[in-house]
Amino acid sequence: MDFIQTVLSLLITLGILVTIHEWGHYWVARRCGVKVLRFSVGFGKPIWMRKGKDGTEYAVASIPLGGYVRMLDEREGPVPDELKSQAFNNKSVYQRIAIVAAGPFVNLIFALFAYWFLFIWGVTVVKPVVGAVAPDSLAEQAGLQPNYEIAEIDGREVLSWEEINLALAARVGETGVLTLRAGEPNSGWLRNYSADLQTWDVDLETTSPLRAFGLSPWQPEVPAVIGQISPDGPAYKAGLQEGDRVVSIDDTPIDNWMALVGKVQASYDTDLRFEIVRDEQSEEVIVRPGLRPGSDALVGYIGAGVVVPQWPEDMLRDLSQGPVDALVSAYEKTVQMIGLTLDSINKMIVGVISVKNLSGPITIAKVAGASASSGLESFISFLAYLSISLGVLNLLPIPMLDGGHLVYYFVELIRGRPVSERTQAFGMRLGMALLFSLMAIAFFNDLARL
Repeated sequence: MDFIQTVLSLLITLGILVTIHEWGHYWVARRCGVKVLRFSVGFGKPIWMRKGKDGTEYAVASIPLGGYVRMLDEREGPVPDELKSQAFNNKSVYQRIAIVAAGPFVNLIFALFAYWFLFIWGVTVVKPVVGAVAPDSLAEQAGLQPNYEIAEIDGREVLSWEEINLALAARVGETGVLTLRAGEPNSGWLRNYSADLQTWDVDLETTSPLRAFGLSPWQPEVPAVIGQISPDGPAYKAGLQEGDRVVSIDDTPIDNWMALVGKVQASYDTDLRFEIVRDEQSEEVIVRPGLRPGSDALVGYIGAGVVVPQWPEDMLRDLSQGPVDALVSAYEKTVQMIGLTLDSINKMIVGVISVKNLSGPITIAKVAGASASSGLESFISFLAYLSISLGVLNLLPIPMLDGGHLVYYFVELIRGRPVSERTQAFGMRLGMALLFSLMAIAFFNDLARL
């Protein structure tokens, strides 16, 4: 069931993003008088196709990792004299620039309106109150204290842990000083803190910038009470039930859920004696942790979930805004994410960030499935982020991508004549080699994360 949900989430996510991207090309092409032969979501053999009244074939193809808009073009085959005025290659360079740039820009506009919708809808976030500060971390060196709320990073207001994580991610691989302002929640009193990033070493493949900095968010105490139980898992077979409160394991007191998890994970294939309280009666249950399905790591697993605790109202923040303020916030968020994407690409090129952070369709599928399970807000936020990534990547000056074609057209504007077919063919081969290499690395990284 999880696999089916993951696959469906991937198809829905890519389907939405590819459709709006190709629709951008299609819409501007039609407005420029170009005849569109086919609008396809996906590559390869069509699994569904119909022909519209405008003569365009609308198709859904078998390989969902992209799409295309095929336009009438004399470079791709003979064009009747009466249709030559509708051929893409016969349009002005300005019109060709507009058609090619439309796809990526529609992706960015989609992200803007997705964020606008979220800010109007209202997003409930956890206030960035520090729960713990890791020893010898940059957070400890800066002097940050537990139970303090972080209000600013590098002079920018932060209202949630997501914003803090993004602000820290923007400084990964940099030197200099990171400045923060924090203080006791709701006190109105803030103090300045600073951290020297000279020695900050972050492996984004294994940890988040937040954890690498040494911060753990505050969270309510999670009692060791059994929540949902997986059918046929060790907990179910041993007779544990939802609502059981674990008091001790092998006579070791269990005070919270993390203590239970730590004991279980360290006890693969070992009988554990659970002392539980059920219906106000004490009982003992013997549980033998097994392996998590699909994993070869010798880490104990019993197939029992946690009872999610209620967050105190004063630790939550509602980020609902009016239409105008929401549009301003959405614009700022979009610009921030575009900057972060470009910065990450630059750092990957110069070697500050490892190429191990590249992700392919498997990782996208897993994240899409998780965000869909978390609710509409998480899924729309993920769509917006991925749409920005798609738009920015397509604008990179790489042959085969929209940005590569735009480079040719801008050169044509300057020179007064098109780039030669030979040069474009060489660029196409170079672009294909580069893209396939990046895809291979991303796919390898996906497999390594499984």
